Amino acid sequence: MTVGILRMRFIIIGGTSGIGLATASLVKSLGHDVVVAGRDSRKFGAAESLGASAVALDASDRDAVKAFFEQQGAFDHLVTTVSGAAGAGLFRTLDLTELKRGFEMKLFPQLLTAQAALGTIDARGSITFVGAISSRAQQPGTAGLAAINAAVEAMVPVLASELRPLRVNAVVPGVVDTPWWERVGAEQRKTLFAEMTAKVPAGRVGKPEDIAQAILLLATNTFITGTLIDCDGGWKLKSGD
Repeated sequence: MTVGILRMRFIIIGGTSGIGLATASLVKSLGHDVVVAGRDSRKFGAAESLGASAVALDASDRDAVKAFFEQQGAFDHLVTTVSGAAGAGLFRTLDLTELKRGFEMKLFPQLLTAQAALGTIDARGSITFVGAISSRAQQPGTAGLAAINAAVEAMVPVLASELRPLRVNAVVPGVVDTPWWERVGAEQRKTLFAEMTAKVPAGRVGKPEDIAQAILLLATNTFITGTLIDCDGGWKLKSGD
């Protein structure tokens, strides 16, 4: 006798590339329904080839986000991977206008989508945010990124308590080879990744699939809430030298 899976419905904001797309691929491979949302419809092909539905959405537009969730109706799990590159740089010369833009590109869209989802998400489902290890890595030049991601992560246990029984968690990636790094030239990126490979205990930079597996765990394990999972290859651990 074959026992069928419990089919669930996932909405992935920022699901057209990188970590979001890898999550959509993993979820679809397990037989669940997936809707991905992203700004650039030119990127929809990869998600649609998986069998996921793709919807154009500016996650920073409050009215558009509200309408999106009203149109989607009931679902089980929200994954919000929206991010941006603004806010990096040494503090002495950091452009605070750019830092503000960094908050507007990541923190507010993640919170806006989570808030708008509350009217239709299953009360026993889950919300999974995606932060970044820059929140605690204590690396020069990342004070702005640390502030943005720490803000995302600080809200997780509070929301888990406030929104119960809805579960709220976050995955905290380290350096992951995604399109986020396309802002860095190819040679510089190659050098950076080589340096990271030498430093982290895992001996490599991350892949989007690594983060997708952690997201799936948080979404589907009904006994995990208010939790941050660092998926960083051991970046914070001391060197064994």
